[in-house]
Amino acid sequence: MVNPQATATTPAGRDVLAHALASQVKLEVVETDYRGHALTAAAQAAVDGADLVVAHGGDGTVNEVVNGLLAAGPSGATPMLGVVPGGSANVFARALGLPRNPVEATHVLLRAIEEGQSRRVGLGLVESGPSRRWFTFNAGMGWDADVVADVDRRRGKRASPSLYARVAIARYARPRHNRPDLTVQLPGEDPITGLRLAFVSNTDPWTYLGARPIHLNPGCGFETGLGLFALGTLGLPTVLRHFRQALSDKGVRRGKNLVRRDDVSRIVVSAPEPVRLQCDGDLIGERTRVEFVSVPSALSVAVV
Repeated sequence: MVNPQATATTPAGRDVLAHALASQVKLEVVETDYRGHALTAAAQAAVDGADLVVAHGGDGTVNEVVNGLLAAGPSGATPMLGVVPGGSANVFARALGLPRNPVEATHVLLRAIEEGQSRRVGLGLVESGPSRRWFTFNAGMGWDADVVADVDRRRGKRASPSLYARVAIARYARPRHNRPDLTVQLPGEDPITGLRLAFVSNTDPWTYLGARPIHLNPGCGFETGLGLFALGTLGLPTVLRHFRQALSDKGVRRGKNLVRRDDVSRIVVSAPEPVRLQCDGDLIGERTRVEFVSVPSALSVAVV
């Protein structure tokens, strides 16, 4: 599954990667034409009994492929996932330890296929009413989803860390209407009210700012439950304090306006008014109640 619009993909590069893969496997290349195309094609590949589906693109392409593969839920018949990064951030691929260079990542994928190596990873599942959406590295309600929405509106520009940073600053300075009023429910705890944002992690780092990892939940990983990072205020001192911590090797640790948990099986976030929701950097829509669920060993990934 190739996204020809991804930031780091070129026609010549895609041809080289396809030729390398075709030397070892029976290959069918699908170039996506529209949002949701990779999801539909991956779901059909699962129905057709494919052994391996490779996503070559950014995190949005990977997310669509994962949701297609798991459209019927995890099972022993779910095809294995391969990832060749081609976007600007490639958070999921980098969290797996894959090279950012597509050619180098293809070599790793070919070696994994040849040696029969793979890794089971846990994923996050967003449930809101009848809709469900899998995510590989993060999801969130509030500020980050508003940033994703603004970046989506600038489709004429290539997504890049600098674009996301500029939009994040602009959205912070000019928030969408009022700051959201979120309530978080965690297993075995009383509801936590009056929160202004809620970020959910499936692994660490939460994302990258260029080459710099942002560590919101350093205790989170593909073998653990979900991580929660939530703030009770978006005052400038609080935001700057936690941003500095997130850029450090130790990550975010403490703060009186901070709610942080690692290895959580279930997180419910609700609001009196609809709040934007994003998964893996894709805008899902507006919701008043969302349940985030950790699903251990949901998918097998071809990686050495």
